[in-house]
Parts: sequence; structure tokens; C-alpha cells
Amino acid sequence: MEDTLVHQGQRRKLVQELLQKGIENQEVLNAIARVPRHWFFPQDFQSFAYRDAAFPIDHGQTISQPLTVAQQTQWLALPRGSKVLEVGTGSGYQAAVLLEMGYEVYTIEYIKPLLEKAMRVLTQSNGNIRAFHGDGSRGLEKHGPYDGIVVTAGAPVVPQNLITQLKVGGKLVVPVGSDPQNLSMMRLTRKANGSASEEVLGAAKFVPLKGQFGFEP
Repeated sequence: MEDTLVHQGQRRKLVQELLQKGIENQEVLNAIARVPRHWFFPQDFQSFAYRDAAFPIDHGQTISQPLTVAQQTQWLALPRGSKVLEVGTGSGYQAAVLLEMGYEVYTIEYIKPLLEKAMRVLTQSNGNIRAFHGDGSRGLEKHGPYDGIVVTAGAPVVPQNLITQLKVGGKLVVPVGSDPQNLSMMRLTRKANGSASEEVLGAAKFVPLKGQFGFEP
């Protein structure tokens, strides 16, 4: 897989666009600048890779808009070395950005062929990712607790089981709502008593979360 000077220049332009749209965390911008997003695109559509837009991939899923990836990463607000669970590997792009942030990354994907395809690319990325096939709506309890959890699909309600897998002070960033096309991005921070504070960060659109606690069993 190649990463040409043209690709790198396209990423620099994308970073400037994200900066103008409110991404302020320099480490997040640096990670976006380093990850070759075109690696995660279908071969015939790589000319679309550096547009700030979501794009369809296999099995009815999408690769998230770069702004959304940057926002979810920025909202985690975690230092390097933090332990992060990603629910919904998808194309693998968000996981690659988390790796570039210096996180210890665990990722879980419901659709096995999608996970296998993503891992063929992620093995080229920096860092050591731990990937699992399974029901991400249930989290990945055996490897918790986590400093942060990011959910890359829309959940019908706040997944309380994911909150229990956070460390005290850990953050869950998740899009929530009854309509996957009209969601609220939320950040929940776990308290010592097991409850969580809630913040609504803005509107969002995502594919539906699959699994026991998702839209689709």
C-alpha cells in the first residue's frame, strides 16, 4: 500500500478544513494527518478518500466522516497510553487514528468479514491493536476496565453495560437516539458510585448499532 506525496498533501488540506470546523486538539489533527485514509477505501473510490464526508463500504456500513472521527477522538480527551475500547471496527479508520494518538486500543466488530478486511489494513498501522469479533453492544468486559470507550454506530439508548466497563473518571462517547439519522452525540463520565454524568455534544447520523443492546439483534 502506497502513501504518496499527493496523498500527504490531500491530508494536510483535510486537516486545515477540520481546523476551520472546530477541531482544536493538535494531537488529533496530527493523527489525522498521519493516517492514510485512502487505505481504508474501496480501490475504485480512493479519489473520494480525503473529502470530509462519510462513504459506503461493505455490508451496508460506512467509513465515518473525518470530522466525526476527529470529534469523537477529541471528546475522549485522554492522554497517551490510555486504554480505549472501540465498539464497531468498521473500515478500521477510527481505530487507526486512535492508535496514532498513542492509545492502547481494543476494537470489536459484529460483522466478521468486515473485521478481517479492516485488520489487513490495520496491521500496517503503528501500534498494537487487539481486535475481536463479537457483539460490541455488550462491550468487551474481560479486557476492561477502560479509560475510554467510543461507539461508532447509533445506539437506541445509552448502553449502561458499557458504563460499567469504564474506570472511575473514564469516558464513553456514543451517539444515541431512536432514529439513527437523528442522533445526539453524548459523553458520559463514570463516577465513583457507578453512575455517570452526561453531556450532549451535538447532532449526529450513524449506521445502527447491531447486537443485543443495539437496533438490530
